[in-house]
Amino acid sequence: MKPIKKAYGYITRVKEEQLQVLVFRHKGIPEAGIQIPKGTVEVNESTYNAVMREVKEETGLETFDVKNLIAEDHWENEDGAVHNRYFYKIVCHDERDQWEHQPTGGGEETGHTFQFFWIASIGEVDLVRGHADYLNVVLKGCEVSC
Repeated sequence: MKPIKKAYGYITRVKEEQLQVLVFRHKGIPEAGIQIPKGTVEVNESTYNAVMREVKEETGLETFDVKNLIAEDHWENEDGAVHNRYFYKIVCHDERDQWEHQPTGGGEETGHTFQFFWIASIGEVDLVRGHADYLNVVLKGCEVSC
C-alpha cells in the first residue's frame, strides 16, 4: 500500500522573547488530545501548498510564513496505515494568546470547534502520538530571532 502523504505545521511566534508553538484541542472532545495543525496532502498538491491550506483551514490564520521543511519521515499510524509525513516550521505574528475556530476543510472536522493556545516547552502538554516528534527541533533548534 502506498504511504499517505501528511503535512504538519509547527506554527511559531515569539512573545516576551520566548519562542512558542501553536497547539489545539477539540472543544468538548478531550479524548482527541492536544495536536498541531496537519492534514492529508491532496492529489497533485505539493506538501508546501498542503501545509499552507491546512493552516488556513484549521486555524483561521491568514498571515504567516512557511519557513522551511524541518523533517520528512515514514511513520505507522495506530490503524496500520503508513504515513509519509512532512513537518514544516511556520512563523506568524498573531497577538492572540488563545482563540476558537471551526475548521473549514470539511470532512471529519465539520461541526467541530478547535481551541488554540501556545506552548513554550516540550513537556508543557502531552501532544497526541506523533505530533511532538520534531517539537524539540523547533523549540531548541533556533534562537529567538528565527
